[in-house]
Amino acid sequence: MNRIEAFASRLAPTEELRRIQNQCRSEPARDGGNPVTQKLCILLLVSLLSLNAFAAEPQLKVQAHLQPADGAMVGGLVELQVDVLTDTWFTRAATLPDLKLDGALVMPPDSQAQHLNQTIDGQAFNGMRYSYLITPNVAQRYDIPALTVRATPAQATSEINAQTAPLQFSAAQPPGFKPGDVPLVATAVRLGQTIINSATPLKVGDSITRQLTLQADGTLAMALPTPTLGDVAGLSRYAKTPQVTTLDDGRGDILGGQRIDSVTYRIDSAGSHTLPAIEVQWWDSSTRQSRTAQVPAVTFDAATNSAYKPVFSIAEDLKQLGRNRLHLSTQWLLWVFVLVALLALGYLSRAPLTRARLAMQAHKQARHAAWLQSPDYAWQQINPQLAARPAQLSALYLWLRRSRLGLKLVDAGPRLQGLMRGLYGREPSTEKTLAQLRQSLTTLHSQAEQQQQKSTPALRPLNPVHEKDFP
Repeated sequence: MNRIEAFASRLAPTEELRRIQNQCRSEPARDGGNPVTQKLCILLLVSLLSLNAFAAEPQLKVQAHLQPADGAMVGGLVELQVDVLTDTWFTRAATLPDLKLDGALVMPPDSQAQHLNQTIDGQAFNGMRYSYLITPNVAQRYDIPALTVRATPAQATSEINAQTAPLQFSAAQPPGFKPGDVPLVATAVRLGQTIINSATPLKVGDSITRQLTLQADGTLAMALPTPTLGDVAGLSRYAKTPQVTTLDDGRGDILGGQRIDSVTYRIDSAGSHTLPAIEVQWWDSSTRQSRTAQVPAVTFDAATNSAYKPVFSIAEDLKQLGRNRLHLSTQWLLWVFVLVALLALGYLSRAPLTRARLAMQAHKQARHAAWLQSPDYAWQQINPQLAARPAQLSALYLWLRRSRLGLKLVDAGPRLQGLMRGLYGREPSTEKTLAQLRQSLTTLHSQAEQQQQKSTPALRPLNPVHEKDFP
């Protein structure tokens, strides 16, 4: 009996178990206190509770609260803690939304989370606590909306969503700071400096490096202020990129921040030089008082260095040009003027030159087209066609037409008529006639020109007929 009740206690809450035990003890009493009947009753009720436990969906609860809840300061740190709980266990990490607040820096939760075990309404829950780190930069009220958290507990059929309750807090400006300034709010601040000389003793041309290390507990590294490392007379300043890191305890818990600023001064003149003292005003959140962290001034002497020559010095160049006066040669000025004039002339004459080039190309193309339509071009094609096998006379007819002789062979002279009879007469002799025709081309050309001059009418015909060129 005791073993059965112990097993049932693992499946049912204490109040439910007590009710089951009372029922199982009262019912068998009516039957004479039969122990078998009592055991069967408990086994039946335990089976029903087991089925109910395995059939129910796991629960997901999300809670949010602020730490500290009140008394937030501008530049301070407010932690928004989000507890994600379930009555089983989580198969993977929960998914939290992004949080953005106007006028504040917000660092989202990292991979590190705190394990929790809570009892809610008599039921055991376990889960993780995630933290948003908020640094307000403006004295105002901040409204944190409801955050929707997604998680997948064990034995859940799908992902479950749950929302936190909306929260709000107000940030005030710490006393002793100007409105609009973002002070450093921390529980402890440490400011130190390190001086590194490039040589001993220092001379003109050497350098001195000043390194400041600022550490603050209970604040974010990104909220650390930038110290003032200004210029110093007689020195050239070269600042390096600051190193901003987070201070933690090695287990993922953020303790504070650290900022290292380094600046190197090159000595340009001999004498005594002083790097001013630097102080950082901050608000102690533990004692609620304004405090100041500072480092002392640094004074050093630099001797004259006769071998030192300033970097990028132009004193000797100016002396060589003549008593610190720059003189430009007249010849160089003339060449510069000519070059500028040529460039301007080329730019202004670009459009006319382009138009002239296009006009010349158009004229050249027109002349070439006229040449292709001229009798002389047709005359140059006669000899190659006569030498071809088989010989062709299309160029000869084309020349006759363009020479305004038409197709009438009688107008071309008796010499050409005799050659045509040798080609197309009753007893043609083609090879012999073609050889004679090639030998007599010049004579035929002269005779045709004479015949053309004789047959040219004084007036043009009223209805001229334009024939197409032969192929």
